[in-house]
Amino acid sequence: MPKKVTAVLSVAFLSATCLTACGGGNEQEAGNKITVWTEENLEDRMAVQEQIIEEFTRRTGIQVELVGIAEDQFSQVITTAAAAGDLPDVIGALPLASVRELEANDLLDTETPGKIVDQLGRDTFSARALELDTGDGELLAVPSDGWAQLILYRKDLFEKAGLRPPDTYETLEAAAAELNTGGVAGITLAVAPKDSFTAQSFEHVALANGCELVDDAGNVTLGSPQCVQAFAFYTNLARKYSVKGSQDVDSTRATYFAGKAAMTIWSSFILDELAGLRNDALPSCEQCRGNPQWLAENTGVVTALKGPAGSAPAQYGEIVSWAIMRDSATDPSARFVSYMMNEGYERWLGMAPEGKFPTRTNFAEKWEALEAGVDTKKPLGDIYPPEVLDALLTAPDTFDRWGIPQGQGKLAGAVMGELPVPTALSAAVAGSITPQQAAAQATREVETIKRGIRE
Repeated sequence: MPKKVTAVLSVAFLSATCLTACGGGNEQEAGNKITVWTEENLEDRMAVQEQIIEEFTRRTGIQVELVGIAEDQFSQVITTAAAAGDLPDVIGALPLASVRELEANDLLDTETPGKIVDQLGRDTFSARALELDTGDGELLAVPSDGWAQLILYRKDLFEKAGLRPPDTYETLEAAAAELNTGGVAGITLAVAPKDSFTAQSFEHVALANGCELVDDAGNVTLGSPQCVQAFAFYTNLARKYSVKGSQDVDSTRATYFAGKAAMTIWSSFILDELAGLRNDALPSCEQCRGNPQWLAENTGVVTALKGPAGSAPAQYGEIVSWAIMRDSATDPSARFVSYMMNEGYERWLGMAPEGKFPTRTNFAEKWEALEAGVDTKKPLGDIYPPEVLDALLTAPDTFDRWGIPQGQGKLAGAVMGELPVPTALSAAVAGSITPQQAAAQATREVETIKRGIRE
């Protein structure tokens, strides 16, 4: 991608301005104003961001207009704003696929993010997070935080049966088979055909086996041997060892919370609920009645999984980022993003620490002390043992995503929107087609989506 002349910002000037935004000063700069969109648009989270912005403005004199936008409306809103010449200066909490969509439409300032990261300390960032936000050798956005897809398992049942943690295809299937007894399913898996949660759960399993959506040339590769094996593995687990029926994001959680499954695949956003910190999603297992934290205390966490054809353990994870737009007020925008990644960072992560793992590793200790939960608040470090927290903090290092490293983020976003993969997978689980046919069906449908994007 060609460099944008509007994005030019010297390292020296960024260093000077960051001393004010990142170091405390009280410089007033009348006339500076930027517009910031944020996908952290829930009312309580908007309030936190407004508080951070108020402090930023007091310290720098830069006015910030904060606008909340919904993730599922992003493509439409950004297209309309670009056509009207009314783009924001900065966008926060932007998923990887959306960053690539902005890249594809030549809307990003690709000069400034790298300079911000260098100023804050490149070695304080997760290398993998930076890699996922890089295109054509340029950092497209500043990675802020992430959430992980996890394999949760009942440590008490595993220990009693003498089973290893389910961190490979082999150990996961062996545990599902061994523990699928006595009214307890070996695993509860999402298979609902039109559910993005099914897509995320399967992608987690597929990435572990080296199954990719596309190759480096952009060719759809869901029909590869690695993908066929992933389809077969997931289908076998769901048919033999999971709860019957069209399981989804809610039913899989409910089954695990009731103590009726030995394992599940779920996102890290479950961690506060698992500990009984949300009244609308409390664990209901028999042991949980006397101790709301019992299930959390007896749950192990596996982050990265490895399949027989995978070169290394991998997992599905989402990194959200701060993007600076091509024609932004560059200097104030850079100072704002620097502030949000430094002075304001702890409060930003604190909005939902169970789903905001820091991409800046030097904030690990502060993250562990942040309070999670809704109706009851507790630090994750008071609930989960050090080995679990360590696994969560290093999870971004093994994050992977379909299409993102190959520069096909727009396709990945469209595939997640139209959901051809869970549709094919669900049919295989139901027995109407084979896993091989499911892989072929998904390939055809993704190729159709890809042609539509190109046209």
